Amino acid sequence: MRSISTATALAVLFGSAALAVGAAGPAAADSARILPVKSVGDMVVDGVHRLVYISDPTSGKILITDYSGTVRATLANEPGVTGLALSADSSQLYAAVKGDDRIVAIDTQTATPTVSYPLGTAAPSDLEVVDGRIWFSYDSDLGFVDPSGTEPSVHLDQAAGAVAGQVQLGADPSAPGVLVAGGGGALAVYDVSAQGATVRAKGSMDYGVKQIDLTPDGKQVLTSWAAGGGYGIGAYSAVDLTQQPSLPIDAYPNAVRVAPNGYVAGGSSSWYEPDVHIYRAGATKPLREYDFPNTGHSSGADTLVDGALAWAPDSSRLFAVSENDGGVYTLRALTDPTKELPTLTVSAPATAARAKKLTVTGKLTSKTPLPAGTSLTVTRTDLESPNGRALAAVKTKADGSFSFTDTPPAGGKVTYKVSFGGDATHVPASASDAVQVSRTATALSLNNNGKVYAYGADVKFTAHLGKTYKNRTVEIWADPFGADKPNKLVRSAKVNSSGNLTVTVDMTRDTAVTAVFKGDAQYAPKSVKVNAFAKVRVSTAITKHYKKAAIGSHTYYWFHKNTAPIVTTTMTYYRGRAQRLELEIYYQGKWYPSEDSPQYFALGTNGKSAVNLGAPGQSGIKARVRAAYVNGASGDTVNTTTLSDWKYIYFTN
Repeated sequence: MRSISTATALAVLFGSAALAVGAAGPAAADSARILPVKSVGDMVVDGVHRLVYISDPTSGKILITDYSGTVRATLANEPGVTGLALSADSSQLYAAVKGDDRIVAIDTQTATPTVSYPLGTAAPSDLEVVDGRIWFSYDSDLGFVDPSGTEPSVHLDQAAGAVAGQVQLGADPSAPGVLVAGGGGALAVYDVSAQGATVRAKGSMDYGVKQIDLTPDGKQVLTSWAAGGGYGIGAYSAVDLTQQPSLPIDAYPNAVRVAPNGYVAGGSSSWYEPDVHIYRAGATKPLREYDFPNTGHSSGADTLVDGALAWAPDSSRLFAVSENDGGVYTLRALTDPTKELPTLTVSAPATAARAKKLTVTGKLTSKTPLPAGTSLTVTRTDLESPNGRALAAVKTKADGSFSFTDTPPAGGKVTYKVSFGGDATHVPASASDAVQVSRTATALSLNNNGKVYAYGADVKFTAHLGKTYKNRTVEIWADPFGADKPNKLVRSAKVNSSGNLTVTVDMTRDTAVTAVFKGDAQYAPKSVKVNAFAKVRVSTAITKHYKKAAIGSHTYYWFHKNTAPIVTTTMTYYRGRAQRLELEIYYQGKWYPSEDSPQYFALGTNGKSAVNLGAPGQSGIKARVRAAYVNGASGDTVNTTTLSDWKYIYFTN
C-alpha cells in the first residue's frame, strides 16, 4: 500500500476543457453521429447531465457528447486513456490513463480534471466503481483507489492469482460489495465489501471474451462469448460460476451490458447479421435486434466496436459505437430498446370507384402479442384533405387483424395510414397503403394543330376546358423545337366563362404547345399537345447584272455572257444550318435542273451565303435560281421547309 496527498495529486499536469451542461430534451427517435476519434476504448453514460463519455486511446483524449452525439467537450493530454467509470452520483468521471500509469478524476459539471491518482508502474486498463472505491485492472492483476478521507490511498495486488491476461471488470451499483474480473480464460467473483478483495468463486470462461458484466440482482455473471466458444452471451452463477443457459447470437459476440432494469444488450461483430441484441431478464431469445447500415465502401455493413455498448441509467436508451471499413466511428443512440418493435401491415385495394365503399385490412403483430381490442388510429389523405383527415379508430381482433370500410369522396391517389401509439412494452408503429380512386374523364382541347405560319408570326392558341368539379385552372406550355430552348410555361390561369384560355406564341420555330389540366377531386388530369410549324425567313439577292427587264410575265436580271451572277441568300440563322440553292435552265419550253443542282451551302453567322454561278460564255441562255431551307437536310429540324421565290436570269452578248 502507498499513500498520496491531495496536494501532490493536484500538482499532476493534465488537459482540461470547460463545459456548459444543459438539460437536453429526450430524442424522439434513433440517431447517429460521426465521432472525431481514431479508436474507442470505453464508453459510459451520465444520466444526471445527459452526457456520453468516450475514451480514445489512440488519440489520448476523452470525448464528451450529448445524447444526440453532438460533441460538447474534449479532454486531451490523456495518453492511452481506456477504462471509464462514474461515481454513484455522477459528479465524477474516472478515467484510466494507461500511458501515464494513473487514474484521473474529472468534474462532470465543468468537464475539468480535479485530481490525479498515480499508480506507480501499474498501467490501468478497465475501471469499475464499487461502494465508492475505484477498482482497476492492470497487467494480470487488480487494484483499487480509495478516494475517501484526506489522504486517498492506492492498493495493488488484489487479484490473488484468480485471473490472468488482460483483465476485464464487471460490477453493478445495485449489487454492492461484488466485483467480477475475467482474463486469460479465467473468471472470478470477488467480495470487495471490506478493505480489499476476497475471492468468492473461481471458474473459467472463453479466451475470446471482450467484455463482462454483473446483473443488478448480483446473481449472474455475463460474458461476451459463451463457454466453449459458442456464439452467444455466456451466463454463470455469481455464487459458484457454474454455467447457465447462454443467450444465442448468430455472429461473433463482442460486447455485453446489463441495464439497471435487468435487460441485457449483447453485441456482435458481423457484416451481414444484426449487431445489437436485446433480451428481457431471464429470456433466451432476443426481444429486439438492431442491424447497422453500411456507411463505407465494402459489401458488408458497419460493425460494432468491441465492448462499445452503454445503457442510459433510466434504460430509455442504449448507446453503441460502430465502425465502417474506412475507420469512421459513429455513435448510435437506440431509443426505447427495451420495448418490442411491432409489425403493422395495411392493405388497400389497388383501385376503387369514387363514392363507393371499399375495405381496408391489416394486422398488428409483435413477439409478445398485443391484446384484442388494441386501438389504432386511421388517417385518410387525398386531394380534398392533403394534410390528412382522421377517420374512426379501428380495434384489433385476437390475432391482431383489423379491417374497416370507407367511402372515398375524392378521386386520385387516396392513402390510408394506420398507427399504433405504443404502450409500456411496445414502441409506436405505423403503416400505410394507397388506392387509386377513379375520376371522370376530362374534356380538354387545343387548336392550331399542324398549321404552318410565317416566321415571327404571333399566333393565338386557345385551350378549351370542359366540365370539372372545382379546379378551372389550365396551364399552356410552349416547347420550341431544338435542345437549346426549354419548355416554357406561357400562362397558368382559370379559364373564362366559356371554358377558354388563350395565349399568344411568337412562332420563330416549330413549337409543341401543350395544354395541361391537373385534375381535381372528381375529374382526372388531362393534357393535350399540338404541333405548330414556323417557316424561316429566306430571300435571295442577285448582283453583277447590267439591267432588269421583263421577258414575258417574269422580270429578268440581264447579264453579259461573260459576267458571272452572284446570288446572295439571306436566311434565319441557326447553328450548323445550310441553304439549298437550286439552279434551272430553260430549254425548248421547259425548265430543267442544271447538272450540279441543287447544292447546299453553309450560312455565315450573319445568316448570309453568297454563291458565284459562273459565266456561261454564250448568249441567249435563260436561267432561274431559288434558295430553300429543308427540314433535316439543311442541318437541323427546328423549322419547317421554306422556299424563296424564283429569281430569273438572262445572258446576252
